Amino acid sequence: MSDSIKHECGIALLRLKKPLEFYKEKYGTAFYAIQKMYLLMEKQHNRGQDGAGFASIKLDVEPGERYISRVRSNDQHAIQDVFTQINGRISEELKEHPEYANDIALQKKHLPYVGELFLGHVRYGTFGKNSIESVHPFLRQNNWMHRNLIVAGNFNMTNVNELFNSLVELGQHPKELADTVTVMEKIGHFLDDEVTDLYFQCKNEGLSKREASPVIAERLDVKKILKRASKGWDGGYAMAGLFGHGDAFVFRDPAGIRPAYFYEDDEIVVVASERPVIQTAFNLDFEQIKELQPGHALIIKKNGTVTEEEIITPVAKKACSFERIYFSRGSDAEIYQERKMLGRLILPAVLEAIDSDTDNTVFSYIPNTAETSFYGLVEAAQDFLNQRKNNYILKNRNKLTKESLQELLEVKIRTEKVAIKDAKLRTFITEDSSRDDLVAHVYDVTYGVIKPEDNLVIIDDSIVRGTTLKMSIIKMMDRLKPKSIVIVSSAPQIRYPDCYGIDMAKLEGLVAFKATLALLKERDMFHIVDEVYKKCKSQEGLQDSEVVNFVTEIYAPFEPQEISDKIAEMLGSPEVNAKIKIIFQTVENLHVACPKNLGDWYFTGDYPTPGGNRVVNRAFINFYEGNDARAY
Repeated sequence: MSDSIKHECGIALLRLKKPLEFYKEKYGTAFYAIQKMYLLMEKQHNRGQDGAGFASIKLDVEPGERYISRVRSNDQHAIQDVFTQINGRISEELKEHPEYANDIALQKKHLPYVGELFLGHVRYGTFGKNSIESVHPFLRQNNWMHRNLIVAGNFNMTNVNELFNSLVELGQHPKELADTVTVMEKIGHFLDDEVTDLYFQCKNEGLSKREASPVIAERLDVKKILKRASKGWDGGYAMAGLFGHGDAFVFRDPAGIRPAYFYEDDEIVVVASERPVIQTAFNLDFEQIKELQPGHALIIKKNGTVTEEEIITPVAKKACSFERIYFSRGSDAEIYQERKMLGRLILPAVLEAIDSDTDNTVFSYIPNTAETSFYGLVEAAQDFLNQRKNNYILKNRNKLTKESLQELLEVKIRTEKVAIKDAKLRTFITEDSSRDDLVAHVYDVTYGVIKPEDNLVIIDDSIVRGTTLKMSIIKMMDRLKPKSIVIVSSAPQIRYPDCYGIDMAKLEGLVAFKATLALLKERDMFHIVDEVYKKCKSQEGLQDSEVVNFVTEIYAPFEPQEISDKIAEMLGSPEVNAKIKIIFQTVENLHVACPKNLGDWYFTGDYPTPGGNRVVNRAFINFYEGNDARAY
């Protein structure tokens, strides 16, 4: 998307079900799992570039032996940095102790990161924090093996203040007001409770403290811990956790907002945020990989048993549609077809904008992630052209000559790569006037392919703030001197903030919101803004379940195309000669194209959790009062 927004985080969990000797014999290395974890994380690089982390657990170690290893990085190339550190540590140990090289038992005992249970994370910081302390996985340490907890996830909680206060009521003193820390401490509290209860059971059965340890590991009820910990959670999440003794889980929110997929056989259990990541890393078929169901947890016990358990009763599934439009890799079989369909479905609106003049229209795309929807748009345009040819031939079959028929058949849809991003160009000047000139040259254009009578149709994934369009893309396209520039968004208008992971926290940053405010002013309807503010304020202090999203009333007076036309007007500038037209996908077509991901709250205001309505109202109050703060 030309206007960058923060992506979703990505998780990768891997559990080896066989002894390490098995992987050494079958795959030639005891580092099989580390290599696979590198693949799982690198293939999710698209989901996070602010940081990466890796944790491993060794099973069945003797007291006094290190069994948990963790490494995190906020380096510019974080994944590479993590695995460079891992390889460096292992190489250093092997160099100092060559006797470890062919002895798997010694490798497991002495080499860091060599174990049976692994958790990886790639991160985009929703709140803009990029210190090493903000990088997952998070670790809660304890001398009791069972009480050690490692957590990483792709999530955002809308009610972190309430969750924080609930921890205080439990007698805790959380070190930070952050959803990751709060969630980990909530799970940790009930983990401690469960371990304590099991210890007293063992004591009543006459077991010593040392004898009780393996019994606690066997009896630990992960489902019960998650049920108790997740009471009151409001947000979108796919989170993974490891317990020090070897149990693990991946837990998904009841609306299925955040994605998680898994695969299991007699050798491994693997979980990732995207299906093709698992397919590629383990050479599997589409059908072999399962989606973790909303409200469920995949629970992997130390003994290797795997179950999918309902933790919270699922609600109407509202999986994030942005996963299909933009975030997830387009190599997924379903996502690839869905993105093509998004392009196909928007063709009628494009034809209307160009008066069906495909002969004098060039189709292209910006950025590269819009390429798949571009293919769908062009295929639909070619179908339209073919039908036009058929109709002409049928109508004029008695008049056609061999030459005129050949000329007709040679007419094609014109497609060009008109913009190439200059990856080397960096905007290093902060002064607005100078910076704007640099921004306008982030892309190089392809000269000589556009005629003055041509329409130039450019498809984008989505339009969020419009800044890059106004400052760079439209000016750049105008240098090609087309008659008109039609910017096509394969997603609908983004009208509302997201509070489940995407970094869209403020209404005033959204170009659709700014355009709607401009229309209200022009038409003497700005009193609606004051009325919405009063309604939002009147709900402060209510329970989330009672809060209504009144911000929808801002958009109610206008048809979507009226707002789109105003956006086009706002994104133009005096130095642009071409006529500018903006086209957005309809919500109805979005649901046709992406039927399994119906979460559309950023387009419609239909939030899947009660906390969403509170967040959008708070975002509007912040805007109205001039308070430059986040709404969650």
